[in-house]
Amino acid sequence: MDFAFDARTEELRKNLLSFMDEHVYPAEAVADEQRAALASPWDTPQIVEDLKAEARRRGLWNLFLPDEEYGAGLTNLQYAPLAEITGRSPQLAPTALNCAAPDTGNMEVLAQFGSEAQKQQWLRPLLAGEIRSAFAMTEPDVASSDATNIETRIERDGDEYVINGRKWYISGAMNPLCRIFIVMGKTDPDGADVRRQQSMVLVPRDTPGLEVRRAMQVYGYEDHYHGGHAEVVFHDVRVPAANLIGEEGGGFGIAQARLGPGRIHHCMRLIGMAERAIELMCRRAVSRTAFGKPLARQGVVQQWIADARVAVEQLRLLVLKTAWLMDTIGNKGAHTEIQAIKIATPRTVVDILDRAVQLYGAGGVSQDFPLAELWAAARTLRLADGPDEVHQRSLARRELKAYL
Repeated sequence: MDFAFDARTEELRKNLLSFMDEHVYPAEAVADEQRAALASPWDTPQIVEDLKAEARRRGLWNLFLPDEEYGAGLTNLQYAPLAEITGRSPQLAPTALNCAAPDTGNMEVLAQFGSEAQKQQWLRPLLAGEIRSAFAMTEPDVASSDATNIETRIERDGDEYVINGRKWYISGAMNPLCRIFIVMGKTDPDGADVRRQQSMVLVPRDTPGLEVRRAMQVYGYEDHYHGGHAEVVFHDVRVPAANLIGEEGGGFGIAQARLGPGRIHHCMRLIGMAERAIELMCRRAVSRTAFGKPLARQGVVQQWIADARVAVEQLRLLVLKTAWLMDTIGNKGAHTEIQAIKIATPRTVVDILDRAVQLYGAGGVSQDFPLAELWAAARTLRLADGPDEVHQRSLARRELKAYL
C-alpha cells in the first residue's frame, strides 16, 4: 500500500499550491471590493477572469473531468488532493480552475450522455469557461430528497417538449453567464417503474416561459461567486425534442451518475475548508491572550485543535479510499463508501468550523473572516446531494441485508 502521490499529481499539486499563494488568497479581498462596485452583484468581478486566465496558462484547467477528450484525464484519486486545495478558498479557486459546481456535474452529464450536437453547442463553451450552467431538480412543494417525487412535467408535443413546474435552490441561475439549464421532470408520471418516470432536457436561459424569479439565501448568504441559488419557474416552456438528454425515462439514472462524482468532489473540498479552519485556529490561538496566558496554552483550545487534526486525517483517508474504489470498481461498487463520506465529511467539518468560530469570538461570525461563510457552506452540504438521513437509511439497509 503506497500513500505517496504519483509524479503527475505531485507536479500539479505544487503548481496549484503556488497558484493559491501567489494569486488566489490575495484575490479574495480584491474580489469583494470589485463586486461592491459592480452594477449587479451577480456580475463576475474582473479578478475572477484574471484568475481563470492564469489557471489556464498554468495548465490548471478542467482537472475534475477524467475524460481525456474533454478534461485533464485525471483519476478520482489524482484529483482528490487538488480539489482539497481548492476547498481552502471555495468561493474563488474552483471557479478559477473551471472546477466549480454545478458546471462540473453538468459537463459530466453532457460528456457522458449528450448527443454530438449538444456537446458542440453547450459542452464546448462550458469547457472553455465561456458560459455557466444550472441543474434544475429540487422543488419547493415536494420532498426532493426522494427524487421520484419531482412534479415538474415534461410533455411531448410533436417535435417539442413542453415544460411546466417550479424549482428552487437552482445553483448558478442568477449569474448572467448561466446560459443553459439541465431540467429534470416527469415524462411518464403514471409509469409503473417510479425510477423510469423522469427525463432530462436542455433549456436555454432565453427560452420564453423560463422565469428566474428570485435569489434564495443560504443562512443569509446569497453566494454570489457561484451564481446564487434561484427559484425558477417554467410556464409552457417549449424546447425541441432534440434537447432531450439520453432517452425518455433515463433522468433518474443520469441524476445518480451525476451525483456520485459530485458528492466526492464536495467532500474533497470540505477537507480543504477544514484545513483552512485549523490554520486560522492556530494563528488565532498564538496571537490572543485571555486570563493571563495565550489561547494556545488553554487546554480546551489545544483539545479542539488536536481533535480537528485527527478528524481531518481520518476523513482524508476515507475520501481517498473512496476515490480509489471509484477508479477501480466504478461508482456503483463504491456506493457504500460514497455514502459514508457524504455522511461523515460535512458533519465533521461543520463541527471543526464551529470550534473555529468559537475561538474567534465576535470575529468568527463577522464578514472580516471567512469562517461564518465556510460554516454556512459546510452546513448546507449536509442537505445538498441528499440529506444525511437518506444516506444513513440506504447504508444501514445495505449493512443489514446479509442478516435479514
